[in-house]
Amino acid sequence: MDWTDDDIQRLRMLWVEGNSTAEVGRRMSVSKNAIVGKAHRLDLAGRSSPIRRSEADAPRTTRSKRPPASKLADIMPLRACSRSR
Repeated sequence: MDWTDDDIQRLRMLWVEGNSTAEVGRRMSVSKNAIVGKAHRLDLAGRSSPIRRSEADAPRTTRSKRPPASKLADIMPLRACSRSR
């Protein structure tokens, strides 16, 4: 996309109003990714993620209590083969 000065002004205005990147894209008839890229290049203020995580959805910081799976070598130890030819 060729960004004109008017396009950039409109992007800045919609950004400051707090519209989502998808909404800005719809209003300007361009893709969300085009908006994200141009906002980044213009060094516009960052946004918090629209995906809000509750504590239940937050990633776990500890591992599961389940013991690690046994290795095949622990279950079936190798035996020396005696082949005579």
